[in-house]
Amino acid sequence: MTFCLAFRVEEGLGVLADTRLTTGNEQVSAGKLSSHRLGGRPFFITTSGLRSGRDKALTYFEEELARLRAVPGRLHEVAEIFGKQVRRVVREDKWSLEGSGLSFNLHTLLGGRLEEDAEPKLYLIYPQANWVEVSRDSPYFCLGQSAYAKPLLDRLLAWDTPLETAFKVGVLAFDAARTSVTDVGLPLDAAVLRREGGDLVEARFERQHLEETAEGWRQGLAALVGRLPAPWLERLGVGAAEGGRP
Repeated sequence: MTFCLAFRVEEGLGVLADTRLTTGNEQVSAGKLSSHRLGGRPFFITTSGLRSGRDKALTYFEEELARLRAVPGRLHEVAEIFGKQVRRVVREDKWSLEGSGLSFNLHTLLGGRLEEDAEPKLYLIYPQANWVEVSRDSPYFCLGQSAYAKPLLDRLLAWDTPLETAFKVGVLAFDAARTSVTDVGLPLDAAVLRREGGDLVEARFERQHLEETAEGWRQGLAALVGRLPAPWLERLGVGAAEGGRP
């Protein structure tokens, strides 16, 4: 399994991806976030699903980009090109995978800004190779172990969320998934593309980089729970009306 989160807020585009791979009884680390350029403009790809399918589709995709005579000006054109390579892998490998009890479940997040894009773009490409774009009402896509992260993301991540806050929320969402399951883990890869322009900035974070944020969240949450009003507890005989404390 995996954890990949990409979001689009007013200030720009961000992405987080864990690096844990589980193969049988073994766990290894491998990057799931890759950066690319077209016409001098950056974009990223991150995926969840069968690693072999991801690697094969990405290889075909890079070969196809190298053969292009005209450079795409919009990111949705890149989504179409990648989708064609996904269909190619499905044609080649689907039946042999299913015969081995495996499914082709590749989900892809594609984000960036090409020359003709008015602003940063973010797309989710499904295993069937069709795609959808992120919206103001739902400004993020989360792949893999999203169940543990979704309550945080839905409550705290919105289009007008500052970019700094969005990354903090993303790290806390990752921490929630990592704490609850064994197949999501550090290091954590991240990248940001600001709306006003500039290059894609990438970084990899280890435990020591994120520990202070995660611990601050746990302590702050515990303190907040202690202060929450809970007059309903009186009916159970375990609390007082004022402040929700015994």
